[in-house]
Amino acid sequence: MHKMNPMIELSFAEENYLKAIYHLSSGGQNMVNTNAIAERLNTKPASVSDMIRKLSEKGVITYLKYQGVNITELGEKRALWVIRKHRLWEVFLVEKLNFHWDEVHEIAEQLEHIHSSLLISRLDEFLKYPKFDPHGDPIPNEEGIISSKPRIILSELKKGTASELVSMKDTGAVFLNYLDRIGMKIGAKITVIDTIEFDGSLEIKTDEDRVLSISKQVADNLLVIAK
Repeated sequence: MHKMNPMIELSFAEENYLKAIYHLSSGGQNMVNTNAIAERLNTKPASVSDMIRKLSEKGVITYLKYQGVNITELGEKRALWVIRKHRLWEVFLVEKLNFHWDEVHEIAEQLEHIHSSLLISRLDEFLKYPKFDPHGDPIPNEEGIISSKPRIILSELKKGTASELVSMKDTGAVFLNYLDRIGMKIGAKITVIDTIEFDGSLEIKTDEDRVLSISKQVADNLLVIAK
C-alpha cells in the first residue's frame, strides 16, 4: 500500500472534512473549533459534530470538549494524500487539457477522491514530478513531505522590497480572474513602491516596469518570497 494512502476506509465527505481540518489547523499545529469547520465547509455545526464523532472513532482526529479538534498522524497522512492528488490533477488539467487556472479547483475536488496509488504515481511521472500546482501551492511528495520556502503576505513587505509571487490565499475563480485582468501571474516580480496610509492599498511595480495600485484586500491574498 502507498505510504500516503493509509489502509482506512473514508468516504468522500470524511476526506473533505479531514482536509479542511488539516488546513484550518495549519498542518496540525492548532486546535480547530467546530464553528470554523462549519464555516469552511458551508454546513451546520450539528453536522460537523456528527462527522467529528465518526472521524474520531477512525483515529484520524482527536477531540477535546470545549477546545476543539486536531488531526492525528494517521489523519495528517491521509489529508496530505488527498491534497497531493488534488494538486497533481490541477497541474494535469492546466498543462495537458488546457483548462484555465480558475476552472480546475472544482474538477480536482472530484478527482482527488480516486484511491489508486498506482494511477497517482503514474500521473506524477507523466507530469515530470511537478513541485507546485498552477496556483503556486506546493505538492506533497509520495512520503507526504512538502518542500516550500517561507512565504510572506505582500501587504507585509516594506517599501522598496523586491519579491516574487509564488502563491495566493484566495484561489477562487473571481480573484483569479481579477489577477488575469491586471496581468499578475505566478512568478511575477513585484516591488513595493509605496503603501497608502489612508486605506493600506499598495503601489507596486511589476515585470516590464508596470506600475499598479492594488487594494489591501488584494495584497493580503498574495503570497511572495522576498528577494
